[in-house]
Parts: sequence; C-alpha cells; structure tokens
Amino acid sequence: MSHDSQAHGSMRSYVSGFILSVALTLASFGAVMSNVVPANGRLALIVALCVAQLFVQLVYFLHLGSARSQRANTAIFACTTFLIAVVVAGSLWVMHNANVNMMPMPLSVHQAMMHE
Repeated sequence: MSHDSQAHGSMRSYVSGFILSVALTLASFGAVMSNVVPANGRLALIVALCVAQLFVQLVYFLHLGSARSQRANTAIFACTTFLIAVVVAGSLWVMHNANVNMMPMPLSVHQAMMHE
C-alpha cells in the first residue's frame, strides 16, 4: 500500500496530543470531583474543557488544520458537522411538534361526562 503525500503526525505530535488530552480529562474530572469550582460555574467549565478536548483531538489525531494539504479534510469535516446538526435539530423539532400536537387535551370532569 502506498502512502499519500499528505502530512501525518510525528511521534512528538501524538505524544503532545495525548498529554493534552489526559490533562484536559483530568481537569474535567477534578472540576466535578472537587469543590474548587463553584457549583454554578461547573457546567460552563466542563463545556469549555470539552470544546478544548475536541480541538485537541481534531488537530493532533485527525490532523485537521488550515494547511494547504488539509483544507479538503477540514471542509469535509465542516460539511459533515453541519449536516449532522441539521438532522439532529430537525429531528428534535419534529419530535417536539409531534409531542405538542398529538398529546390529549386536558378535559374537565364536566367535559368528560359530556363525551360519555
């Protein structure tokens, strides 16, 4: 099998990505398990660490970036992410509307007696 001319990560890149991933995971775990972060700020911190973890995974392991050789991969990833977001948002919208429009209306005792 021949290798493409696209750049792949070096051992140093993989190790630094791994160290960053472990550090972000431990920071998330520490934020939840310790009382250092106030309870009302934990969710925001977890989300921020999650986004940072996502970027570390994309850059160090999936090799997505702004380099000329990686633009096609980055564009495909962006389109895929957009399509998944549209499908998920549309599905949630349809399920919400079905729930609202198909639930039975609350009936009073008098209305229930009239239907019998």
